[in-house]
Amino acid sequence: MSEAKSQSTVRSVDGSTQSAKEQPPLRFVTAASLFDGHDASINIMRRILQSHGVEVIHLAHNRAVSEVVQAALHEDVQAIAISSYQGGHVEYFKYVVDMLRENNAGHIKVFGGGGGVIVPAEIKELQDYGITRIYSPHDGMNMGLVGMIQDMLDQCRALPPKQRTVENIKSDDYLALASMITAIERGEMGAADCAALKLGSDKSTPVLGITGTGGAGKSSLTDEIIRRFRIDSDDSARIAVLAIDPTRRKTGGALLGDRIRMNSIYAPNIFMRSIATRRSVGEVPDYLSEVIAVTQKFDFDLIVVETPGIGQGDAGIVPYVDASMYVMTPEFGAQSQLEKIDMLDFADQVVINKFDRKGAEDALRDVSKQVQRNHQAWDKSPTELPVFGTIASRFGDDGVSSAYHGLLSILRNKGLRQWPSRLPYLDSRLPSERSVIVPSGRVRYLAEIAETVRGYLSDANVQAGIARQCQQLQATQRMLGEDNSRISTLIDQRIDKLSNENKKLLESWPQMKAGYVGQERVETTSSGKEITTRLGSQTLSGNWIQRVCVPQYEDDGEVLKFLKRENLPGFFPFTAGVFPFKREGEDPARMFAGEGDPARTNRRFKKLSEHAEAKRLSTAFDSVTLYGFDPATRPDIYGKIGNSGVSIATFDDMKVLYDGFDLCDPGTSVSMTINGPAPAILAMFLNTAIDQQIDQFRERQGRKPSESEIAELKQFALSNVRGTVQADILKEDQGQNTCIFSTEFSLRMMGDIQQFFIDKQVRNFYSVSISGYHIAEAGANPISQLAFTLANGFTFVETYLARGMYIDDFAANLSFFFSNGMDPEYTVIGRVARRIWAVAMREKYGASERSQKLKYHIQTSGRSLHAQEMQFNDIRTTLQALLAINDNCNSLHTNAYDEAITTPSEESVRRALAIQLIINREFGVTKTENPSQGAFIVDELTDLVEEAVLREFESISDRGGVLGAMETGYQRGKIQEESMKYETLKHDGNLPIIGVNTFQPESKPEETTIELARSTEQEKLSQIARLAEFQSCHAKTSDQALANLKQAITDGGNGFEALMQAVRHCSLGQLTDAFFEVGGQYRRNT
Repeated sequence: MSEAKSQSTVRSVDGSTQSAKEQPPLRFVTAASLFDGHDASINIMRRILQSHGVEVIHLAHNRAVSEVVQAALHEDVQAIAISSYQGGHVEYFKYVVDMLRENNAGHIKVFGGGGGVIVPAEIKELQDYGITRIYSPHDGMNMGLVGMIQDMLDQCRALPPKQRTVENIKSDDYLALASMITAIERGEMGAADCAALKLGSDKSTPVLGITGTGGAGKSSLTDEIIRRFRIDSDDSARIAVLAIDPTRRKTGGALLGDRIRMNSIYAPNIFMRSIATRRSVGEVPDYLSEVIAVTQKFDFDLIVVETPGIGQGDAGIVPYVDASMYVMTPEFGAQSQLEKIDMLDFADQVVINKFDRKGAEDALRDVSKQVQRNHQAWDKSPTELPVFGTIASRFGDDGVSSAYHGLLSILRNKGLRQWPSRLPYLDSRLPSERSVIVPSGRVRYLAEIAETVRGYLSDANVQAGIARQCQQLQATQRMLGEDNSRISTLIDQRIDKLSNENKKLLESWPQMKAGYVGQERVETTSSGKEITTRLGSQTLSGNWIQRVCVPQYEDDGEVLKFLKRENLPGFFPFTAGVFPFKREGEDPARMFAGEGDPARTNRRFKKLSEHAEAKRLSTAFDSVTLYGFDPATRPDIYGKIGNSGVSIATFDDMKVLYDGFDLCDPGTSVSMTINGPAPAILAMFLNTAIDQQIDQFRERQGRKPSESEIAELKQFALSNVRGTVQADILKEDQGQNTCIFSTEFSLRMMGDIQQFFIDKQVRNFYSVSISGYHIAEAGANPISQLAFTLANGFTFVETYLARGMYIDDFAANLSFFFSNGMDPEYTVIGRVARRIWAVAMREKYGASERSQKLKYHIQTSGRSLHAQEMQFNDIRTTLQALLAINDNCNSLHTNAYDEAITTPSEESVRRALAIQLIINREFGVTKTENPSQGAFIVDELTDLVEEAVLREFESISDRGGVLGAMETGYQRGKIQEESMKYETLKHDGNLPIIGVNTFQPESKPEETTIELARSTEQEKLSQIARLAEFQSCHAKTSDQALANLKQAITDGGNGFEALMQAVRHCSLGQLTDAFFEVGGQYRRNT
């Protein structure tokens, strides 16, 4: 080979190109730390790494140190890159270094970042301990995204070559196997050594090849097959997984993305190695036979080789394996296409995955017949051939179990070791249960909603035109001074064209306007009670400012258009707000707290609410709680106890958290940001409210209540408790946040919660807060945030309707949660959401007025909190809060300026709350409750944003609705692209951010000392001790409670009703483990 051809082109930081001798590609493991859902930043970094020729094993969010290190060791990487935003980072990073050293892998470099959360003193401490580098926000601005990546690559390429040996290796030394595979990949093993490997390998270990079309779910199916091998063999089967992914020819990089989907590989008896095709042509690398041979020298019962997605004519895996399985989906096109699929000639078993899709049974029949023809198996019925239907995404799918037993029989004939089988044999070829979350006939619900909303707005414009013509004709008649029959006829024709509803709107408009004139309005209720409403306030200058400003239109067309598209607050379509007036004496402010142990957060709540009549308590939980774990001494758990939120592990903790607050008082409202384990936390909370009522009864009556009295107290508590819980699994998947259970199981539990609310008449508590905040924090722009969030909301509607619920039984229990940023679209995010929801609820679903009212909470943007010039953050927060208040949000949380780096201090929270109080009580315009109405820019933005959202609805609909789009990663991909755009513009300066990339101080700013609100060692240890005490006290009852819970779920009962009993005896971690057993673990994706 000539010298010129042996060189590759490498792009440098400044965009120029440089020649360098071709080097083996670097390999990186990228991940977000345990209990950390902030996957956006590490996803950006792994994409840039790939573009620089790196082979990236991306693990995504919520990764324990043991998982990261095992991946690094098995994959034989040069570096690990981790993001850590949720606190506990010092313990986490040190634990990584310690575990690498314990495994003689101290040469692996560790890089990290956490925005401003990791402060300079901690960066120095970690780098002194052995972390290669922690990148700060200042590094990001000085070096740029590409510069940071180049710095990592330069440090890795400076490593001396690793010495690899193939002598005196034990058959269970998986690290040696990893090293030998690397030597084969890099061509460091000579031809003689490779030949010796093949001759000396144990050929008795069977090799299974799994191949199939791209997107067929091969990785998920492989994971489920491995899980069944482990269960069936009582975890004695030793399995090696070799997962092949294609190298991008242009850059030389690769996303080795199979490990991210695997939940069953983290065990001592499982080895997994991701392999890139590199310079090979086809779906397998040229050196695959050598890799298999070296793997056969080790102590495995089975070797599984998974290939990338293949085309119709590819069967490249067949020569390398003893048995092969071909994975496809029902959407293969016309039946004649089956004749072109090469693997149907060679595969020992065929699996049609995603069997819940339309046409699956027809596909099974057609594929079975094609296999019969290809194999000339005329002596067998097509139903007896090894063709199986599976739903690998569904936990515990018996179709996968049947396919497993089919494979087991094939592999036993190829020499697979025997063991006593524990997994029951199923004589079936297809799943017995097809989970239908949204029925196939309803998958175009979003397109139908878009059509409904557009139709309503178009009709409003047409009717407004008719009203205008009618008024003009009537005026003409009056000016002529006599009745003109032709004009009278035209008037009558137009009156007939006006709908009855619109006639009533126009007729009642003068009276409606008059209701807002004067200083107060007195109304009498049906019970005879008089309610006086103040209609305005007087300024210091003596001017009277109306609480609701009424438009002074004289044109009936403009009046009708206003009433149909806007209307006054409290009237359909609720564009200006869902209530006619805000409650007097109650600001929309929420008191956000969460730090340390329950007692410390309880003290913070009391401090924040001491001057407020209404107690609006928003609770932030630490990431140990957010991911459903119990506190523990393991470093990557221990460091996060009580950091960035409160630690709650038991029902007793919940009682301490809200001690002193009457949870059934109309003035008390509790919001819990919990997500993944929301059902368990909600059950603890509701039980706390119930026990408060029982305790109050004892104090009043001086005795215990009877059984009937307890039942009445329970019902009172459930009927009167107020608040909301975030349990929105859809946004968790889309925003890569705190997903812990399988999507299907999570949706089922949310439905069980709503059914429980209906049965127990829980009307004042929102069963789910459908959140766009986390979508925005992951990087979505305001249009995507609003569109995805509303689409998720309508998906819950369709899901609950499919379960047989009535729209008015649950729609009012749904609430929304948005982020407000600096973009112009945030000016109208609430009004657009209210109008779309109201129109769809009334016109599409026939819902009542109560169900038409969309209630939403706003939190100012966490993404616009910057570690540089932190004091400027309060300015941004003030502007965002002003937008939210002007848009009539139902509640508002203002972020503290120091949340860029820490749990906010008492002083910074007070400042954040003051922002709202000053706007609400001092800022004059907010005395008017509809200040946005009538502004040209607001009207224009409303129409622009609404139409953009409806177009996004149609895009999602074209992909099979929200769940279909999630399956293809549409929402995730869009969020990541938008995040990348924002970060690129921020780093290159095209998006000016004051104090960050422009208007920076000429001299280095003085170091400001920020009080870091971290949990204390005493609080961490006390939580562990409290957990042990709770588990000890309930040791005799917890096992039975867990068994009852699992049985209720397995039998198809209401899991939440069983959970209401279980939380009294079981800790959060115990409940999470039980849910994993019966509901399955979330499967991550890129």
